[in-house]
Amino acid sequence: MSFTLSPLPYAHNALEPHIDELTMQIHHGKHHQAYVTNLNNAIAGTVNEGKTIEELVAVAGSISPAVRNNGGGHWNHTFFWESLAPNAGGTPTGDLAAAIDAAFGSFEEFKTKFATAGTTRFGSGWVWLIVKDGKLEISSTPNQDNPLMDVAEVKGTPILGVDVWEHAYYLKYQNKRPDYLAAIWNVINWNKVAERFAAAK
Repeated sequence: MSFTLSPLPYAHNALEPHIDELTMQIHHGKHHQAYVTNLNNAIAGTVNEGKTIEELVAVAGSISPAVRNNGGGHWNHTFFWESLAPNAGGTPTGDLAAAIDAAFGSFEEFKTKFATAGTTRFGSGWVWLIVKDGKLEISSTPNQDNPLMDVAEVKGTPILGVDVWEHAYYLKYQNKRPDYLAAIWNVINWNKVAERFAAAK
């Protein structure tokens, strides 16, 4: 069974002005679609055909670079679209808010550390909020890797991931990745993140 690209859970312009419509059209319809297409081509006729995306990601270190990169790209982007929402942002509440305070001191301190991890990721990659041993940690990964992979420097269960590839922000923010990472807080779907946190615990 081949993989398919799911539609965005909101309109392409729903995250304006923080993420522009054209970026969303290209990011989802071209970049994410290419990962899906290339992944299907890479697994066709191999032992990996028929495996779930989670199964492929878990053994990223022992599969071909094409499957690792495109499988990671498909998983990461699907996760990313669900991490965002229109009329979102604000601050987390409940158990998630308490866990963020416990791990980082405050929500503001968490945002600072998350942004630092994203801006200092050299080249293309992702920044993550993960659950590791029952506690929250921030990590980042290169390219299309993620913390579920056997090759990850810091392994854990992602509950929030932000794309810091230039294709995620360049049309609107050019080379100013910190500005993009500051704006993204306006569209983070904290309800979804909290749901993932509850499941990960």
